[in-house]
Amino acid sequence: MWSMKTACVFLAGLAVVAAWAGAACADEAAKAGPIETAKRPLVQVAILLDTSNSMDGLISQAKSQLWRIVNEIAGWKKGGVQPDIQVALFEYGKSSLPAAEGFLRMVVPLTADLDKVSEGLFGLGTNGGDEFCGQVIDATVGRLTWSADPADLRMVFIAGNEPFTQGPVDFRAAVGRAAAKGIVVNTIHCGSYDEGERTGWGEGARLAGGQYAHIDQNARVAHVAAPQDAEIARLGAELSGTYVAFGKAGKEKKARQEAQDRNAEAAAPAAALSRTAFKASGAYGAGDWDLVDAVATGRATAGAVAEEDLPAEMKGMDAAKRDEYVRDQQRKRADIQARIRKLNAEREAFVTAKQAEAAAGGERTLDAAMIGAVRTQAATKQFSR
Repeated sequence: MWSMKTACVFLAGLAVVAAWAGAACADEAAKAGPIETAKRPLVQVAILLDTSNSMDGLISQAKSQLWRIVNEIAGWKKGGVQPDIQVALFEYGKSSLPAAEGFLRMVVPLTADLDKVSEGLFGLGTNGGDEFCGQVIDATVGRLTWSADPADLRMVFIAGNEPFTQGPVDFRAAVGRAAAKGIVVNTIHCGSYDEGERTGWGEGARLAGGQYAHIDQNARVAHVAAPQDAEIARLGAELSGTYVAFGKAGKEKKARQEAQDRNAEAAAPAAALSRTAFKASGAYGAGDWDLVDAVATGRATAGAVAEEDLPAEMKGMDAAKRDEYVRDQQRKRADIQARIRKLNAEREAFVTAKQAEAAAGGERTLDAAMIGAVRTQAATKQFSR
């Protein structure tokens, strides 16, 4: 049997070996770089809108329906994981855009900052010009930073009313280049189904495995008032109060968030409710400017933020007080988001039932066309609800 002294010496030796092994492993890990976490599924969507003279109704639909569309995407999961969402916005067909570039403009590149996409939408206007569908699709395929992962979902939605065949770039070649990159092209003709088929919109979709739809760009979907509306709106205001802007970009991005809240409210009652639901979904990320999200995602530590980068309500707090303040906002936000999600699910069920009763669920509008395509194409990438 070992003496106490011998046992202590043996245990001390083990401790030295363990420390050496730990240091060696740490050194190897440092050489290898940071451990990569599992990649989240990604959904990329490029929206191409005709902004020629007759398209005011289309732009109005896009403004009022953006948040309903991205809510649909946020509701899909792959392997139980909610996707990251990136949206880009192009306009085409407006006379005031440069003729040398095909009367098109990239308003917003692919971005997870959907407030910026909303801002871009609300900045659009219309005037008559030439609508070159092939050229704007080609620009979208070539100029955006598309994922190369075949597991990710990449979609283009182009909406307009003139023949798909116009312009110097053959739409078949442009759509073929999209298909070669695994990008699905969906076409939305603002007019009758038959006219869209005659003018190439149907063919344009089929060449890249997309869906062809037709809409009435001037249709205004009647708002169905639901019992949950007032409480969702009240909770939405409380939710906005939990965002803690910090750093150089914080003030600007908080102002953008507030501006897009107002824009959604002005566009339609349902738009504001859909925006609130999206902010509660977990897909609305603000970690680059909101300290609550930044701490939750590991991008920042409250105690390490420079005093001058803190919002007014946090100035003068020590590290412990900062941590406590952020944790309090996290708890508030999580509680509010959970309540909004529950109420929104009840609201969606109520609205769907009312629309079915009134046979009003089949309006040919932009959101219906896009959501129909998303549901079909998400399923092909093993997303599920």
